[in-house]
Amino acid sequence: MKLFISFLISSFIFVTSAFAYDAEMAKKFDAMFSQMTPEVLTLRPCQIATKDILEMIKKKEDFVILDIRTPAETKLIAPVWKGSLIIPMHELFKPENLAKLPKDKKIAVLCHTGDRAAAATIALRAIGFSNAFQFKGGIAEFAREVGRLATEFVKE
Repeated sequence: MKLFISFLISSFIFVTSAFAYDAEMAKKFDAMFSQMTPEVLTLRPCQIATKDILEMIKKKEDFVILDIRTPAETKLIAPVWKGSLIIPMHELFKPENLAKLPKDKKIAVLCHTGDRAAAATIALRAIGFSNAFQFKGGIAEFAREVGRLATEFVKE
């Protein structure tokens, strides 16, 4: 009988804790995501497309490309744009790396396809980097869209 009661109590504790969640974190996400109304989402407020990056280059706008790909990915190809930061996603939220991020200019968060950049951008915005934008489509889309036309945008 004692074993059965111990089992019931343990089961109850396990089941109730399985349905628990971090209420404080939920409040923070609610504050952020409640602003993402359907009208706002159609404007894609957290994304920056290749055409936007190219326009920023033409206007000589000061911005940072934050490459969050793995070291193996960046060995193959990496941005060489002035002020680019290469900080792998698994190291991005360390205090010393967050300290490298500018607060006064746009940060275009780049990965291979844009998926990791979306997650990192949401997290960066949640902690106060409202100047962070997902580089839509990542380096793969950028290469597809620009291709050999890059010389039209970057003059040596």
